[in-house]
Amino acid sequence: MKLFYSPASPFSKKVVMAAFYMGIDLELEVSATPDNPADLLAANPLGKIPTLVTDSGETYYDSRTIMHYLNGIASDDARIYPRTPEKRAMVERTEALCDGICEAAVLTIYEKRFRTPETFHQPWVDRQWEKVRRGLDYLDAHPPEFGKRLNAGHFALASTLGYLMLRFPGQWEEHRVRLTNWPSEFETHFPDYRHLRPQA
Repeated sequence: MKLFYSPASPFSKKVVMAAFYMGIDLELEVSATPDNPADLLAANPLGKIPTLVTDSGETYYDSRTIMHYLNGIASDDARIYPRTPEKRAMVERTEALCDGICEAAVLTIYEKRFRTPETFHQPWVDRQWEKVRRGLDYLDAHPPEFGKRLNAGHFALASTLGYLMLRFPGQWEEHRVRLTNWPSEFETHFPDYRHLRPQA
């Protein structure tokens, strides 16, 4: 299977880490979305990453859809979503929160990267960053617990913090001691985190 992705994308790297953990091989193809590459647009009319193309030519997007698909084809002892509805909902809630934080952080980067000085709107950036801060405060108070196996919530948070470490070093840690230490703890459960997390 082929995954169109970006090494810096937290959504892409969440999928990459989860697939690696589940023992699912992916052919990774770097895709520069601003260039509207034809192969990506053929697979996903939105031209967004990550996008998965299966061996049979079926396509899946966005990251949560891909995560659910990979979970469905993984062996029973490798799945990253619990079977119990209540436990699964809690994992999916953590994943949704992490994805929302990433969306706000990415929009902040885009505003600074693509807007001209005349069109840059600081109040809009401040609003996005408030979402990031509120989300991180919640996760600092309620981080996903580690058990016998990792789940999708762990990979979502690992990717989120990896992206913040990459793009916002020194700007997100503040008083969040538990979250600041969390990546090191996660790495003890997933040693490949260091080279699979978001990177420039």
